[in-house]
Amino acid sequence: MRGKLLFLTGLAAGFVLGSRAGREKYEEIRENAKKLWESPSVQEAAGVAQAQANKLYTEGKDKLQSSKLGEKVGEKLHATTDSLAGSNSNTPGTL
Repeated sequence: MRGKLLFLTGLAAGFVLGSRAGREKYEEIRENAKKLWESPSVQEAAGVAQAQANKLYTEGKDKLQSSKLGEKVGEKLHATTDSLAGSNSNTPGTL
């Protein structure tokens, strides 16, 4: 579905940019694209994709935090931010 949508978007953009039909054809394509984006099936698919992305992000974050690598990265990150905060604390607008 995503591949088809990207293909159609590219096709529409190429047609508009390469066409000499002018503003009227552009407005027609724009209106059709708006109708497509606002259609319930596209909005449902976008919602499903967003929910899946959030789920995968949370799972990955939790997995990284529970691993040894996550602990090491966390320690390094805190050490780096602590040293940066102390090194230039009197200079506004810099790290």
